[in-house]
Amino acid sequence: MPNLTRLTVDLARKHLGLTPIDAEERRVMEHIEQRRPISQDAGELAEREDTFWDRLADGVARVGGSWPFIATFLLFLVVWTAINGYFLTSQQAFDPYPYIFLNLILSMLAALQAPVIMMSQNRQAEKDRIAAAHDYEVNLRSEIEILGMQQKLDRLRGEQHEKILTQQDEILRQLKAIDSRLKSASSE
Repeated sequence: MPNLTRLTVDLARKHLGLTPIDAEERRVMEHIEQRRPISQDAGELAEREDTFWDRLADGVARVGGSWPFIATFLLFLVVWTAINGYFLTSQQAFDPYPYIFLNLILSMLAALQAPVIMMSQNRQAEKDRIAAAHDYEVNLRSEIEILGMQQKLDRLRGEQHEKILTQQDEILRQLKAIDSRLKSASSE
């Protein structure tokens, strides 16, 4: 088995050059040499570095971009305008038309929510970069392993072909010997 492992390692070095170019390729080489799997959950890799604030930004983005939030906020707007419209008739509306206080609240909400959602999107982009780098490593390892298996199969096929040719030569030699014995027996 060490011989087969060495073949794969040699193939990896040949495929990557004499020395691995970057950290990903170096990591793939180490995994091949140690016969360890390289696959990991990319989501877990990204979540290992999450802070409280990162999780909070994701939670705000998850809630702020959901249909229940939109429905609740729409209900809030309808109630706000309905209450102010009702009190407007008695001249006691706390935010008369054109609802300047409501506009202030909406502006503050948008001013706070937009950067938090952008932070979450940036974190998702970072997670995607981590997943892409991990996919590259797995694909590179798979490609090298497949090349190694192809080379091993070619070698085995060549050995089998040589064995068949050797057996065929032996059979032909035995047939010639039988034929010469038959000819010598028939000439007597």
